[in-house]
Amino acid sequence: MSALAIVRAVLGPIADHPGRIFLSLLGIALGVALGVSIDLINRTAVGEFSHAVRNISGQADLTVRGPATGMNENIYPRLANMAEIALASPAVEIEARLPGRRDTLRIVGLDVFRASRLLPLAVGSAQGTSAGTTLLDPNAIFLSAAAARWLGVSVGETLILQAGLGTVRLRLAGILPQESYRQRLGVMDIGAAQWRFDSLERISRVDLRLKAGVPVEQFRRRLEALLPPGIEAIAPAAASTRAANLSRAYRVNLDVLALVALFTGAFLVFTTEALTVLRRRPQIALLRVLGVTRGAVSWLLLAEGAAIGAVGAGLGIALGYAAAAYGLHHFGADLGGGYFESVVQVSEVAPGDLVLYFALGTGAAMLGALVPARESARTPPAQALKPGDRERARAKGASAWPGMVLLALGAVLIPLPPLGGLPLFGYFAIALMLLGSVLLMPALAARSFAWLPGSRYVPLHIAAAQLRGAPGRAAISMGAILVSFSLMAAMAIMVGSFRHSVERWLEEILPADLYVRAAQVVESAFIGPEIQALILQTPGIRQVDFLRSSDLLLRPGFAPVTLVARPMAGRDVRSILPFTELGAPPVQGDPPPVWISEAVVDLYGYRVGQHIQLPIGGAQMQFTVAGIWRDYARQSGAIVIDRARYIRLTGDRRASSASLWLAPGVSPAAVAATLRSRIPGGSLLEIAEPGEIRVRSLEVFDRSFAVTYLLEAVAVLIGLFGVSSGFAAEALARRSEFGMLRHIGMSRRQIGAMFVLEGALVSTLGAAAGLALGWLLGLILIHVVNRQSFHWSMDLHPPWAFLLALAATLVAAASLTAMAAGRRAMSGDPVHAVREDW
Repeated sequence: MSALAIVRAVLGPIADHPGRIFLSLLGIALGVALGVSIDLINRTAVGEFSHAVRNISGQADLTVRGPATGMNENIYPRLANMAEIALASPAVEIEARLPGRRDTLRIVGLDVFRASRLLPLAVGSAQGTSAGTTLLDPNAIFLSAAAARWLGVSVGETLILQAGLGTVRLRLAGILPQESYRQRLGVMDIGAAQWRFDSLERISRVDLRLKAGVPVEQFRRRLEALLPPGIEAIAPAAASTRAANLSRAYRVNLDVLALVALFTGAFLVFTTEALTVLRRRPQIALLRVLGVTRGAVSWLLLAEGAAIGAVGAGLGIALGYAAAAYGLHHFGADLGGGYFESVVQVSEVAPGDLVLYFALGTGAAMLGALVPARESARTPPAQALKPGDRERARAKGASAWPGMVLLALGAVLIPLPPLGGLPLFGYFAIALMLLGSVLLMPALAARSFAWLPGSRYVPLHIAAAQLRGAPGRAAISMGAILVSFSLMAAMAIMVGSFRHSVERWLEEILPADLYVRAAQVVESAFIGPEIQALILQTPGIRQVDFLRSSDLLLRPGFAPVTLVARPMAGRDVRSILPFTELGAPPVQGDPPPVWISEAVVDLYGYRVGQHIQLPIGGAQMQFTVAGIWRDYARQSGAIVIDRARYIRLTGDRRASSASLWLAPGVSPAAVAATLRSRIPGGSLLEIAEPGEIRVRSLEVFDRSFAVTYLLEAVAVLIGLFGVSSGFAAEALARRSEFGMLRHIGMSRRQIGAMFVLEGALVSTLGAAAGLALGWLLGLILIHVVNRQSFHWSMDLHPPWAFLLALAATLVAAASLTAMAAGRRAMSGDPVHAVREDW
């Protein structure tokens, strides 16, 4: 028998069922498209960020960087005079708010004479620069092309920015060359930036070029030992890596969700191949009788899966690239997470990455075809050619021990710590439990359907008998339901619990009647001491708590933590912060207290009662950890200190925000209007009631999970495709059975009711198993994956009403699918249907 004839005999029948093949293609394509689009967007955003760091640091070997509040400029001459340093260039970095907008513009103040030797910056050749205009002009600013387009300004126009509660007016003196800076920023003279934005005697960083022959890493370690506490020396490449690492857990979670969609696509291929191969058992057995080996049959069936995967992966790559371009253009590169902004053009395709995703799509489809191929090739030809063999094959159960072993392995992985800051063992545990549960479906079906009682209603009686006699047949559809519904339930439980916890946290963290801030986490916008005094004197206000936020570098190589200075001394701290653990009252002689967030516990290992050192005011100060509190706002951690102590240590009397408690009967709107009218620059203040902040925060929460919802919906959609394909293939495979039932007197309506009842029973058991598995996976997501990824805990709050409604919808959809498939299977002549097995 020729090879071409063998291929036609094995693969030819798939052309009879293009719908199921199309669904398999679509499943693989969607999984690959999600992975490709997320990878492209992530790589584009990280690449642009790295490009920005390289351009801003130029040809520097090291950068000495202080906190967001800056460092004393006296450090600059000390560095410039070191023997190993050939050039030192100071800089001021300012995030300046645009009045009337929530957006900010990054401004870099430079010493043009020194920076020009380090940076690829050509201000003299900036577009539109007028004669005699230089960077030394205190009223001039040069914008990158991206910033000028974003702001819609031209050379010569005035740009208004916020400083404190005042405004700064700068003239756009020129547009920087496109190749210099691709991100949105402005450049001006360092002295002018310090003066105009009230940052005198403060600088943000010093870029260093070392003399030839000085080993960079060795000098960096020696320099760090000489720097004041809270200041670090870091290579530009390391700074880029650390910045990208802030979003790594978020990006990895999205990649895992894309792989989940690909996994469900692979399972869709499995269901299609399993039912198709089952229908073709006589043809495959005949080939075996004619001399085709087991290996040849297996490879041909695997080739069928590979063909599906290759076409689906190719289509998915094209869809993924189009989706990435659309997403970047319309929504930006933050994917809802808020990590990246102002990236709008997808980067060049990396051939290696596309090859990887093509291989993943093809491999997933081949994996889905592997089990049906091996089972069909191993079946003795004589047995497969006997009448009724398909029914015996469907009736086969399976051993429960492989599934139990995988579930046990998954349970062992759950308590293991993260690797490299990522919850890899948590991901592996979820994968093992998902696969183990799928392998348990035949055993679960056999044991569950064995308990089905008889009934006087004929369709129900026969449906129960069919399921009792052939549980293996039902296990395939149950597996598709289990995979899709368990993942949907797990994500719904995690997101529902997270949202509920955020709502409760907002209620605890916002106890005041009114909140005032100069801007959202912008150092250049602040509430000075004079303005604080005016707020305290405003009629109708009975209490004001001023808060100051800055950052601290606790450990080189780690992202800074946020230091929050707020009134704590003499207060009931339990009413101020949402504590998860509170220490014993302070003892005489102990260092003063601080209260740390859960992220600080995870990242630095601090514990309640421990004495720690914090770099505050240019010195290492000792404190006692007095409690641990829940914080959903800062992934890198936060530490609360009493504001009076902070002022004594730093001399910084500025405030970032204020919490206002009003006198009884006083309207918040009236107080807000008074503040805006009596305070200089009051129109720039952001004033909101706690209810407004809660609504706005939850909108941000929902937006940040928008991509998660999309990926979840796609995974469920693929799973529903699998259910539909499974019931359709099952109905076609049982045409002879339906024909026989019609010969012995059952009506079309009764046979249709029987098949619908089978679908309802199978989907109900699958949904119940999926709900149980989803609850378990949800616990892993809540207590392992999210805690190890983002370092925050949450309370379990499953949305039971939504899950039960979803389960009911799934059962109804499966029943309707079974009804449609049954009607199609019974549309032909019953005599012809019965003769198919003769």
